[in-house]
Amino acid sequence: MDLVFRDAEVVDGTGGASYRADVAVEGGRIAAIVKEGAAAGCLRPTARRVVDAEGLVLSPGFIDMHAHSDLALLRDPDHSAKAAQGVTLEVLGQDGLSYAPVDDRTLAEVRRAITGWNGSGDDIDFDWRTVGEYLDRLDRGIAVNAAYLVPQGTVRMYAVGWEDRPATESELDHMRRLVAEGMEQGAVGMSSGLTYTPGMYAKDAELTELCRVVAGYGGYYCPHHRSYGAGALEAYEEMVRLTRDAGCALHLAHATMNFGVNEGRAPELLALLDEALDAGADISLDTYPYTPGCTTLVAVLPSWAGEGGPEAVLARLRDDATAERIRHHLEVVGSDGCHGVPVDWDTIEISGVSHGSLADWVGRRVDGWATARRLLLEDRLGTTILQHVGHEENVRTIMRHRVHTGGSDGILQGTKPHPRAYGTFPQYLGRYARDLGVLSLEECVAHLTSRPAARLGLRDRGVVREGCVADLVLFDPDTVAAGSTYESPRTLPTGIPHVLVGGAFVIEDGRRTDVLPGRSVRRGR
Repeated sequence: MDLVFRDAEVVDGTGGASYRADVAVEGGRIAAIVKEGAAAGCLRPTARRVVDAEGLVLSPGFIDMHAHSDLALLRDPDHSAKAAQGVTLEVLGQDGLSYAPVDDRTLAEVRRAITGWNGSGDDIDFDWRTVGEYLDRLDRGIAVNAAYLVPQGTVRMYAVGWEDRPATESELDHMRRLVAEGMEQGAVGMSSGLTYTPGMYAKDAELTELCRVVAGYGGYYCPHHRSYGAGALEAYEEMVRLTRDAGCALHLAHATMNFGVNEGRAPELLALLDEALDAGADISLDTYPYTPGCTTLVAVLPSWAGEGGPEAVLARLRDDATAERIRHHLEVVGSDGCHGVPVDWDTIEISGVSHGSLADWVGRRVDGWATARRLLLEDRLGTTILQHVGHEENVRTIMRHRVHTGGSDGILQGTKPHPRAYGTFPQYLGRYARDLGVLSLEECVAHLTSRPAARLGLRDRGVVREGCVADLVLFDPDTVAAGSTYESPRTLPTGIPHVLVGGAFVIEDGRRTDVLPGRSVRRGR
């Protein structure tokens, strides 16, 4: 064999009890599992390399169901932010905004729109336009594997533009074709960002038509729905109803219950989902194990302020009368971009800026609309924020649910990113499983491995089983912990000495190697 993990405590991803075994890897797959006390005559596997796993847990690699590494995987071959956590697969194309499918105009616009998520892209050779070409680019070699969702906001930007109106029949046909082409080229589903322009301009009838296309390819719909604040339960119910009508599987992105209006209301969300599940709906969700959210500062503006695209937003901000109207919607009415809740500036912390001259703002709270307006203008909409609006009991309640999976929603841009970007998976294992007992270790690993693999339709990943791809993590259950904090968000985790992608060490003895074994993971392959 190429490799044997000797005397590991195997937590195999199924949720079943752990067991002690030798696990052998050959040719990038799990070749043999010999349990302790195996029948007489069953030889222990030998290999060119033997790793002593005494006292350590061997599990499947973790699947990040909500990642914003669309450019980071290309920009930063090291990608320790995810590899060091034990992540072996990320799902990209989230929140309805990413970089394929595009034409030249749409690419320029989407780069501007999500500079705060992924940087300007000036250091990237955008030598793709289609979903298939983007996946081909990933196949040249990346740190970890990646799957992709067709971004509905980008599709609408491409076919309709930035206008807040229903699509014409020809525009809807164009969007159907773009979604179908993306699915045929390997996307696993479609995402939406229904508090982000221009995707939020789509009405339910339009979204239902696109979901029917996704369903025809066996994919799933992953919406950032229309509100996580006021009207959150109605927004969740809308997505359940929409996908039921379309006959499409539903995966709810970062399924939180945030803002003061939703404190203690997680059981109401889960009751809504349980009723749909019991009626036969195909639903799953992901969350991150933290309370604050993270987005761009421009995202909190009302949707009407975003019509026409980034340059139109800047023009409105420069006009005093229009800027005052925006302020009124933010502070009095409750902007739809801020989830229908009047903004509490004290909850908004600057986590990153695009222009170095504004670096002193990082880590500071926004002290009012005048400051927010200035930052938006001077940073040309590139400012990222933390929004301190979550509730711990809601976080714990939702992560216990039977269809829960893990997703970091990790934005890697900015001087002071959210610690979830570097800490989500060890945070689950260390704080929530070991320290708090919210989940057993076996349950926790299943939430992070086999459940997301099942959603993605991957039969040979997400479990430790003979014949499966050797995406594996070896960690110390007593010491595994997130190193990242709000003060030091880029600190790597502890207690994860080895991570393998396709049988190749990306983390070895706690350090990142120089191999790039990751590839695109495409629907139907």
